[in-house]
Amino acid sequence: MAKEIFMPKLSSTMEVGTLLQWLKEEGEPVDIGEPLFEIMTDKINIEVEAYDRGILLKKYFQADDQVPVNQVIGYIGERGEAVPEEPPILSEGATEPSGQKTEPSAISEDAVEGKSNENGKVRATPAARRLAKEAGVDLPTISGSGPKGRIHLKDVQQYLETEKEQPKASPLARKMAERENIDWKTLQGSGAGGKVMSRDVIHAVPAQASGQKQEQHEVRKKLSGLRKVVADHMVQSAFTAPHVTLTSDVDMTKAIEMRIALLPTVETQTGFRLTYTDILIKAVGTALSRFPEVNVHLEHDEIIYKKNVNVGVAVAVQDGLIVPVIKQVEQKGLAAICAEAKDLSKRAREQKLRPDELKGSTFTISNLGMYPIDAFTPIINQPEIAILGVGRTQEKPVVVNGEIAIRPIMTVSLSFDHRVIDGAPAAEFLAEVKRILENPYEMIL
Repeated sequence: MAKEIFMPKLSSTMEVGTLLQWLKEEGEPVDIGEPLFEIMTDKINIEVEAYDRGILLKKYFQADDQVPVNQVIGYIGERGEAVPEEPPILSEGATEPSGQKTEPSAISEDAVEGKSNENGKVRATPAARRLAKEAGVDLPTISGSGPKGRIHLKDVQQYLETEKEQPKASPLARKMAERENIDWKTLQGSGAGGKVMSRDVIHAVPAQASGQKQEQHEVRKKLSGLRKVVADHMVQSAFTAPHVTLTSDVDMTKAIEMRIALLPTVETQTGFRLTYTDILIKAVGTALSRFPEVNVHLEHDEIIYKKNVNVGVAVAVQDGLIVPVIKQVEQKGLAAICAEAKDLSKRAREQKLRPDELKGSTFTISNLGMYPIDAFTPIINQPEIAILGVGRTQEKPVVVNGEIAIRPIMTVSLSFDHRVIDGAPAAEFLAEVKRILENPYEMIL
């Protein structure tokens, strides 16, 4: 029996996924665990693996199509096995009084007229959907003549007649063009038959934006996608958690010496250069294991003490910020942390992280040390209750054993949720992070 391929739900907030590409063609064999298609969510691009073995019998959606989660997008089964011509709307099929299953493509327009659409899709008959799909027409752009606005075959035919001379565009390209205030009908399409695809809109943005700057002296861009997700998260955190920020200066003399001493060893083992971010991750992980009251989540007025120390590291990507997570830091050495941090950061910028690699952090580090920034107030990554902001390291005069000396000083800022911890324990935790960084060899013993 043929097995359905579903649009996966990758997070609690995900409602729609954009199909970027199929990695298999109809008629090709598919093995369990083999990458089958690639989708884009509001956070990342991800390849989805096959859960069944067989032949890819049917693909209902193509590149740039936006598909609701849990929608059937195709079938895998035995070669020659019969599958529906159209994607199931409410269920895989409707059972008639005879007990026989009827595929959606065989149901007449009169038989389906008036049925409600429970998954939020546009009301349309199977025949209308089939023709719209073949013609590359976005159903929401068509006015239906049936009850409750249901779209009939004749509605699609009439639309095609009136729009025959107009250029075509994928649904995603239309939405992107609307968001960027671009007239997609003026674009040269790279798709089949000159169809305007999302990539055509992306390429048009810089050119049109430049023209707008010259003529209007401003460019407007709608807050959307990852940028909107980050914005909503920051607003929610800033206005929910009472933030208090403590700052402290750290003498990085010994940390710098340790990094120089370990560079060749770590690079030989991992192929990567040990960075100060790697040292910070280990130092914070060590401090958290000693201060379990900071390694917690606040969820629905409950403080949840976490067994493992999972440190998230904020990574800047195009139009946003994502936080890949290094799990069980308290159990890992600097070499392992270095290799994992480099891999996660690279794949974060390439939008190739798995959903589980963005979940489960118990504490976050935001490092701006590569910029001329001394200190800042980071926003807590809820449901965590604290975050460490890291500024640049610069030579400063300090008093050492009663004498003035020049030392490399780094400023760190700890923002914490005052609902969960008070100033004194937060200060003790930050002091422990400072002490570890100033005596770094103890964290590798």
